[in-house]
Amino acid sequence: MFDKILIANRGEIAARVITTARRMGLKTVAVHSDADANAVHVKLADEAVRIGPAPVGESYLKIDAILEAAKRTGAGAIHPGYGFLSENPDFVEAVEAAGLVFVGPPASAIRAMGLKDAAKKRMEEAGVPVVPGYHGEGQDAKMLAEEAERIGYPVLIKARAGGGGKGMRLVERAADFADALEGAQAEGRASFGDPAVLVEKFITSPRHVEIQVFADSHGNVVHLFERDCSLQRRHQKVIEEAPAPGMPDNVRAAMGAAAVEAARAIGYVGAGTIEFIADGSEGLREDGFWFMEMNTRLQVEHPVTEAITGLDLVEWQIRVARGEELPLKQDELGIDGHAFEARLYAEDADRGFLPATGRLERLRFPEAARFELGAVRVDAGVREGDAITPHYDPMIAKVIAHGATRQEAMARLLAALEATQVGGTVTNLGFLAALLRHEGFANGEVDTGLIGRDLEALTAKAEMPAHVPVLAALAAAGLDHPPAAQDPWDALRGFRHWGASEIHVPLLHEGEPLEVALVKDGPGSWHREGSETAVSRDANGLAVTSGGRRFRAEAAKHGHRVTVWDAGRAWVFEIPDPLAAAEAAGGGDGIVAPMPGLVKRMRAEAGQTVEKGQPLAILEAMKMEHTLTAPRDGVVAEVLAKEGSQVSDGDLLLTLEPQDD
Repeated sequence: MFDKILIANRGEIAARVITTARRMGLKTVAVHSDADANAVHVKLADEAVRIGPAPVGESYLKIDAILEAAKRTGAGAIHPGYGFLSENPDFVEAVEAAGLVFVGPPASAIRAMGLKDAAKKRMEEAGVPVVPGYHGEGQDAKMLAEEAERIGYPVLIKARAGGGGKGMRLVERAADFADALEGAQAEGRASFGDPAVLVEKFITSPRHVEIQVFADSHGNVVHLFERDCSLQRRHQKVIEEAPAPGMPDNVRAAMGAAAVEAARAIGYVGAGTIEFIADGSEGLREDGFWFMEMNTRLQVEHPVTEAITGLDLVEWQIRVARGEELPLKQDELGIDGHAFEARLYAEDADRGFLPATGRLERLRFPEAARFELGAVRVDAGVREGDAITPHYDPMIAKVIAHGATRQEAMARLLAALEATQVGGTVTNLGFLAALLRHEGFANGEVDTGLIGRDLEALTAKAEMPAHVPVLAALAAAGLDHPPAAQDPWDALRGFRHWGASEIHVPLLHEGEPLEVALVKDGPGSWHREGSETAVSRDANGLAVTSGGRRFRAEAAKHGHRVTVWDAGRAWVFEIPDPLAAAEAAGGGDGIVAPMPGLVKRMRAEAGQTVEKGQPLAILEAMKMEHTLTAPRDGVVAEVLAKEGSQVSDGDLLLTLEPQDD
């Protein structure tokens, strides 16, 4: 039916689709914004077409530009990936009106599941269990508060057009309902252009279990078993696994049957996911799960399903779009082993998981499969040297591990994360490793509140290992690698006729000064003064001797920064510039932007008296709102940013008058 496919997306999912399409003998077309002109997916595709500037509204969301790109290149089908236009029924209709094939469900199915309230009514009619709540059209604040009282606290307020945790608020008492409603409506309006919400009962020991479904145009519908996505923070998935731990066969069958019925009820075609909320307080049971929503597209976490079934879900999507029947029947499908997926993000766990930006000065993964089955698999849409910008989602990669047992898969994933090295931006790598070491999670005791309950322990600052500052000092001094020249005198760098050579290397770690004294023991061998920690350099890199053990480690210098990678953590040091003059301290305390974003609201004006913790500004970044508060009591001296202005990380937004001595 078609031999060329355009991928209307970017990043790792675009590269993922291109990989399978090319294996199937299809030509591929990438689209890109100005920011992505040299991106991975652009280089992988057979052809690439520019569709606009960096902002998504001027590029990846421009239907006309994407259709024109397909027309110019002769593409016969369009794959939407996930996000962007993937669940936009108007896009589906425009694709089909242009005489092209949409690799996904019909517009009618997307519309049926697009609004959470209407979708839940449809599911109730189909006999699929639904969480108790208010799913009506009325949006009066007083009425919604009364519905919350009727349902009983705690409740969840959800943007009806929402997804990815955006427009969602947990409310545990009536006094907090009004503010939570306002925030959910604002995020719904900003993210989806729809402020309407629904209110549901909050399950106190919830597990997020989803079923992968597949349907063809011949009436065949199957499920490819479940994924457990309970490990979340701020309603966004962090680590997913398949199958769900502790899933009895009878519950799997019941949940799978409900998911298949849900897909049949809306005439679904293609890949989709039925998301259920399950009460995990007494273990998974047949009467303890309820429909939440349907994602009418491929999921970010689809690789774990591929790992346990041995299937390529993108290949299935393309075959179904060609009009073929599903390759397998339900009784021909089975589960092989266990799989995990961890989402590696550029974000700062120590600052409330704020999205981060930066250039990937170093990006190294362990030996792994790329976009296909393997014991360890890495799906990445960026490479070393690329920039993480504020324009798009800050995901760097998905790291997937498969094993015969849950324990084996978990061990492989932890080893893979510990071998991953990212330099140039902060990441959640250490946080992911801490999750995999969490005793409860390791035992399969998962629910959506796990991270929130143990967040302090999971994000606690680890004690710096003794060898880390030694490696940092060596890298800062340029002693971590052999000299470029082969001058024999280079071997004597640091040589002294009397006594051992010693150098002092000044560093900064998290703003605190640190001086490391290195003593030379011989060619390419050093130890820290007063310590048994030693590092030697050989052809394979750096070998550390510390605490009675010997092991390999790595460090790298980039400009005035040094990064040391150790057991899944990245330790970053600054190299002080001795020629830089110390800047005088400002006259008042400054409120700075913690990330690039849009000043959505400014709640302060010059001369205003404020109290510690009082909201002063609301910053919108990555389609989510972040409230900036006063660090102390005081008086606003100056407001430097206007509502609607775009700011960068570290920009000064307003200042407080200096405190009296």
